[in-house]
Amino acid sequence: MLAGACALLLAGCATLSVEQRDEAAGIARAARSSQVDCTRADACALASPLRALGRQALAASTPAAPRHVALILDDAPDALLVRIHLIRSAQRSIDLQTYIFDEDDSAQLVLDELQAAAFRGVKVRVLVDQLAALRQVDTLAGLASMHANFELRLYNPVLDRARLALPMYAVAAACCWRQLNSRMHNKLLLVDGEVGITGGRNYQDDYYDWGAGYNFRDRDLLVAGPVAGEMATNFEAFWSSPRSVPAEQLGDVARLLQKQGAPPPPHAPYRKPERVRALLAMVDDDAAIRARFVDRAMPVQGVQFIADLPVKHWQGRPAEADAAAEAASSGLRTLIAGAHDEVLLQTPYLVLSKPAQHLFRELRRQDDPPRVRISTNSLASTDAFIAYAISHKYKRRYLRDFGFEIHEFKPFPADAPFEPGALGADLPGFTDTAASPALPASAGARPTLRERLLAKRGLRKDPDSEAGRFRSIGSGGMPVRLKQAGMRMGLHAKSMVVDGRVGVVGTHNFDPRGDTYNTESAVVIEDPAFAARLAASIQRDMAPGNAWTIGRRDSSPILPGVEYTLARISERLPIFDLWPIKYATSYEFVPGPECPTPPSPFDPRFRACHTPVGNSPEVDIGLKWLGVRVFTAFGSGLSPIL
Repeated sequence: MLAGACALLLAGCATLSVEQRDEAAGIARAARSSQVDCTRADACALASPLRALGRQALAASTPAAPRHVALILDDAPDALLVRIHLIRSAQRSIDLQTYIFDEDDSAQLVLDELQAAAFRGVKVRVLVDQLAALRQVDTLAGLASMHANFELRLYNPVLDRARLALPMYAVAAACCWRQLNSRMHNKLLLVDGEVGITGGRNYQDDYYDWGAGYNFRDRDLLVAGPVAGEMATNFEAFWSSPRSVPAEQLGDVARLLQKQGAPPPPHAPYRKPERVRALLAMVDDDAAIRARFVDRAMPVQGVQFIADLPVKHWQGRPAEADAAAEAASSGLRTLIAGAHDEVLLQTPYLVLSKPAQHLFRELRRQDDPPRVRISTNSLASTDAFIAYAISHKYKRRYLRDFGFEIHEFKPFPADAPFEPGALGADLPGFTDTAASPALPASAGARPTLRERLLAKRGLRKDPDSEAGRFRSIGSGGMPVRLKQAGMRMGLHAKSMVVDGRVGVVGTHNFDPRGDTYNTESAVVIEDPAFAARLAASIQRDMAPGNAWTIGRRDSSPILPGVEYTLARISERLPIFDLWPIKYATSYEFVPGPECPTPPSPFDPRFRACHTPVGNSPEVDIGLKWLGVRVFTAFGSGLSPIL
């Protein structure tokens, strides 16, 4: 066994010579096509009313008075549709930066469109974090060898590989722990340096309502105007960083090129080709693009792009580089520290860094502290139960010390941005226009979103379900089992509204990993109209039909003070937090004459308007619940890397 471990470690450390890398890079370069299918100066770009809106903002801008337009992308299929539309509208350049790039339908569609853009003369650059950079080495080699206009780089590769098989993670953890955890979490699509999209979404079906059994409730922001120049500068810093390595220069890709030559450009068959066709039919539909995007875009003021730089991953960096390295975290904390009335915060993983905890504790100590409302995942909806376990451990601190009003997203929400049917999720038995008689919809009525999500699917037998298909290690991929089958949703949006005047959409989960290990980015817009629209979106996710509210558990009738003291002592222990009764639990709102709207958990009427539903509503208690309890008891030391 020791010999096997040593062999694995040596294999992980094996590397190529400079000559071998040069040979592989030469094979890739020689195979790249230089064919350009369009001779027009605009690279035969799609005429786009959305791009026209952005160009108008640029034309009207001055250094003293920049003009911008912004659009919140809540609807998941729309977020994919607008990406394809913008790629087709590109005339000069496309820069794409992301954490996860899968090889499922949505990601393959984006790859197809990027390849087409390269062949019509657009310069395409794709930068992906190594941990989730496509599935197959063949795919990476094929893309690296495809076209002179297409470049692919991987950020911060560990062990000189593009892909790490699961056993190699153990090797990487043993030899390169800091490097393994230093990830590029930024997401950016920038077209012609004029319009950009950033937010929570990666390139995987789950982010566009195309997942077979689990989909993310996420949010992106499209913004056009001078701030796109700041996005371009930040992308360039990552692209030119020594940590961004051309795919063909990495050991596993280089070996494949040397052994087999350049493979053909990849194109796996679509799992749901009819859905891809339905989406593509709308890409150049002028009326649809105007209705879905142009008419909903809004002029905004006070736009700023805050983003970390690769220097964040330099050990022993000079102190003067700290501001640039941690621009996203420090910028977000500054906004929160300046709050007077309210902080509305949405994060999928409520695990706070020590600086963030100190900040919220100080806010709470003010004479008139701002209200802090949090939208986050429940155990039933999260894709990362370990992160939830740590959040569960500190519920008393969040409520009592920080004054958080926490609303945990339900796995089957009654009302959330979700699009089944032709463009969105494939729910058997449903169409866009009528209810299936086999499903629990009221007679003659269109089914509710909850009824659609609860459609029985036999997920454990479905090879295309989340339980049966590939999920990148970088995407979490560990939801707990529920009491009933159905199309589950989990929160993944990262957004904030401060005092109803500043709105933030970005990639930062407001967690220790984002502060310390990941590079992050966000768009900050100081515009009350935009902030109101963003707040309405977050508040929708916090509504009683979509979320449970966390409140203090009823005190035990027997020695309640003793119970509270023991629970608090247990919580403070870094390990052996074994006290079974926690300070808080989940509540369901019960409307009535005395409760027309849900009161705050700190309102004396809260208990009269809510009924407790337990620590883990909807969850089928099993091994993963045991795992939650184990990590609650022993896992607090993992907080910085979750």
